[in-house]
Amino acid sequence: MTEQRAPQRTHPSTGRPVVVPAVLLVIAGLVGLLGSFALTVDKFRLLENPTASLGCDVNPFVGCSPVIDSWQASLFGFPNPILGLIGFAAPVAVGVALLAGARFARWFWVALTTGTFLAWVFITWLFTQTVFVIGALCPWCMLVWSVTIPLFWILLVWGLARGVTVPHGRVQRAAAAFLPFSWILPVLNYIVVATVILVQFPLLLPTLLG
Repeated sequence: MTEQRAPQRTHPSTGRPVVVPAVLLVIAGLVGLLGSFALTVDKFRLLENPTASLGCDVNPFVGCSPVIDSWQASLFGFPNPILGLIGFAAPVAVGVALLAGARFARWFWVALTTGTFLAWVFITWLFTQTVFVIGALCPWCMLVWSVTIPLFWILLVWGLARGVTVPHGRVQRAAAAFLPFSWILPVLNYIVVATVILVQFPLLLPTLLG
């Protein structure tokens, strides 16, 4: 009788494991879905009762209501969390598919990376609007930001390093050498975000309390 071996969870072109990016996609996607769902529910609550106090309204600095009620929260004519409910389902599906042994073409990885880049640009813009214009921090929004940041940076470096978004060559080799240190990029992003918040919010204190 021939022994049957379980299929290896590797990328077809490189033969290297995809477990780490797959798990990242699933976890980040699920957390992003949680934050988007909570924001959607809170939006419905405010539509039913505009004076309602949400559970995430902690103090003048931290609260969802000022953010959800802003025009920035419906940039495209509908609540932004709807984009999250749609968008974060993709990395979950891709991550599960990878763990099941699925294979994807280069164009697919380029499209996925482009999508995470656009998501990162969008949440970066929302962050600047929240801190500099609205003047309040939404906990559920920050949860979405916190998973979008590593999702973009690590997936970007991994795709380059494994040659799934670019042909093998200098760029791929440079990314492969940097891959073990790719965590530095989201950490630096977090530091920038935290620094801006710590510097800016004391300046907003008189306005928020007045």
